Amino acid sequence: MAEYFPAFEMSPVPVPALDAVAPEVDRGIYGMPMFVTVPTGDLAASVDFWIRGLGFIDLFTIPGRLTHLRRWAFQDVLLVPAEKPVEAPGASVSFACVLGQVDEIAAACEELLPGCTTGPQQTPWNTVDLEVITPENARVVLTAARPLDPDSPEARNLAAVGIETPRT
Repeated sequence: MAEYFPAFEMSPVPVPALDAVAPEVDRGIYGMPMFVTVPTGDLAASVDFWIRGLGFIDLFTIPGRLTHLRRWAFQDVLLVPAEKPVEAPGASVSFACVLGQVDEIAAACEELLPGCTTGPQQTPWNTVDLEVITPENARVVLTAARPLDPDSPEARNLAAVGIETPRT
């Protein structure tokens, strides 16, 4: 059985709450522990969608070769020129957000690319998820944690796999 321990201080994700505030965009240069590379047939249009729709910033661009986008710390995306895939891939990438951002992101994405969102919907693992199919057919999920009631079915499910819910 795995041993779990609290390590929330490593994460930019705020404690789940109905009024949680998103952290500022992180403009630091660091060794990225994880990033996503998304090929796009129209780099400028993709950059515009990811910035205005999904809330990323252009951390830096190498013209015609790459745009490095970021939201919070450790939420890095590299957009690179390539042919646009015909269909959205089966795999998806998820980015944390706060509950107050979900509807705003959905509206912004729908304004830029009508019909590109599904949800938001509540999940059995205590989040609200919004799926977005981007102009380059990437499947992006924005996921916001809901406050967790320690007596809820979700908390019992987590406890069953060894993750205890703190009681306040």
